[in-house]
Parts: sequence; structure tokens; C-alpha cells
Amino acid sequence: METPLSNSGNPPPKPTQRAPLALSGLDFKLLKVFKAVVEAGGFSAAQNELNVGLAAISKQISDLEIRIGMRLCTRGREGFHLTEEGRLVYQASIDLFASVDNFRDRLSSAQNELIGDLGVGIIDNTLTDESSPLVAALKRINEDSPKVRFQLQASQLDEVERGVVEGRLMAGIVPVYQRREEFDYFALYEERSEAYCAVGHPLFEVPDEQLGGDVLKHYRWVNHRYAIHRDKLNFAAYDSFSASATQVEAVALLVKTGRFLGFLPQHYARAMVAQGQLRALRPASIFFDTPFHLILRHNTVRSPLVKAFALALRVDLRVAG
Repeated sequence: METPLSNSGNPPPKPTQRAPLALSGLDFKLLKVFKAVVEAGGFSAAQNELNVGLAAISKQISDLEIRIGMRLCTRGREGFHLTEEGRLVYQASIDLFASVDNFRDRLSSAQNELIGDLGVGIIDNTLTDESSPLVAALKRINEDSPKVRFQLQASQLDEVERGVVEGRLMAGIVPVYQRREEFDYFALYEERSEAYCAVGHPLFEVPDEQLGGDVLKHYRWVNHRYAIHRDKLNFAAYDSFSASATQVEAVALLVKTGRFLGFLPQHYARAMVAQGQLRALRPASIFFDTPFHLILRHNTVRSPLVKAFALALRVDLRVAG
């Protein structure tokens, strides 16, 4: 299959003839375009992010391939896919721009001014949790350092962790069910979850005093796959998790069918309880608390921007826990 690289009329030199690449301003621009395309998942998806047309993006990627003498990706009816060389260049571009950001942060720190991109990964449906210090921290940074650009990404736990490991995100704020050696953890707050049923479920009108013992184990539950709590099995039988979901809203949707019980964060369910759509089951005794932490990549230099973010969160980076 031909690619813009193979039929451009300007084939790259053979590997044995290739001279070391001296990066120019144009190369930085092309690498930023390539990085954006990869993170968007393809040329079409990157148009809004880059604010340019499909033809311009295609030409810039082709120009980059010619510049560095590698085919970076395939694109066509089969979709967008990175080559092995493309994966290498993508990871190297992450490291490159992180180094540039760190250099810029150090200079701005010397000038007593913070600038740069603050990339933070967060978990979905935490906005209503008044225990979270994130909103106040972002406000504080914007007031003190208005040149800092926020880049927030709300996604699933594994995607946030992957973003921090790969360097696409400076930090993550995540629930911690099990620790990984790739991260340093800094405690922020705890999120309380309770068991809920919806209108139409057989237990919706049953008083709490009649829900003792193993009553709840006789009903079907939604398994929130990321919420790994051993305490769940105190209330739900192992084989009663007959539905599964990966995010809080998906759990809530299944619970609202009236066919399942499920654990939801108290702050998230509060409005639906007030509207009479959901009911917490024995909330005084059926609950668990999930610790949320700031996570940073282990054994990396803390840039001035990361330090400022941690300070705004009231986190002491000298004390991981």
C-alpha cells in the first residue's frame, strides 16, 4: 500500500546514509501535530484540537515522515494505526515536550512567574464531591498564575494512570484501590459510597430495620469493576453481580432500571435521592470509604508547576503516603 511518504517523490535517505536530525522550529511544530493526532486517535478526530483541515494535517504528517525518514502511521479505510517507529517517535515527543516544559518552568520560576500547561487527569463524576480540593486549587493557581493553561482530562482510572506513566499528564487525582510502584501517592480526601436501589425495586419501600442479615445477598447487584472493595462481599453474594459497569454514571443507569442494587458515591446520588428516584439502603451501616490521592510519576523531578499544583491542593510533596 502506498503512503504519502512512499509516493512523495522525495524518499528519505537509507538508514546507513541518514544524518543526525537537527531539530528546528518546524520540526517542533510537526511533532506537536503528530502528537495531537495520536492522542486524538486519528486525522479526522484531531481537526478540532488543531483547528486545521484534514488535508493540512495529512501534509504535515507526511512532511514529518520525510524529515525523519520513517513511516509513522498507516491511515485509510482500515483506520489509523501507528507503526513501531511511530510509537517510538510518539513516546520520544512526549519526553521532548516534557523537557521543554520543565526548562520553561525553571526559567519562569527564576522570574517568579509560572507559565506552561498543567495536564491533570481526573475521574468522572467527582464534581459534586465537596470533599475534593481540586476546584479550589485550580481557582487558586489561576488567580496567582494566570499564564498557566489548564488541560483537564476526565476518564477512566486506567487511562489516567497510563497518561501519568507516559508523561502525557503531569498528575492524576484518582481513587486508590491498590498501589502501583510507578507512582508516588499523596492523600487528598475520602469518598463515601452507599448501597442504592431505585423506584420499582422490591426493596425500595422496605424499612431499613427489615434489611438486616443477608437480605441484600438475595438480590442482583451491579459490579463497578474499578471499585475493588472487599467489603462489598459483606453485603452482596459473589455470584450476585449479574451486571457490570466501568464508570459511576453507568452504574447509576443500571440501578435506575429498578432491577439491580449498586454502590454509588453519596455525593453523586444525593440529588436523585432528594428527587425520590433512588434510596440508600441502611446507610448508617452499609457503606465504604475510598481514599483519593494525587498521583505523580515515581522518581521524576518535580517541576515548579507541579509543586505549585501540589501546594494549591495543600499537599506536602516531601511526605508520600
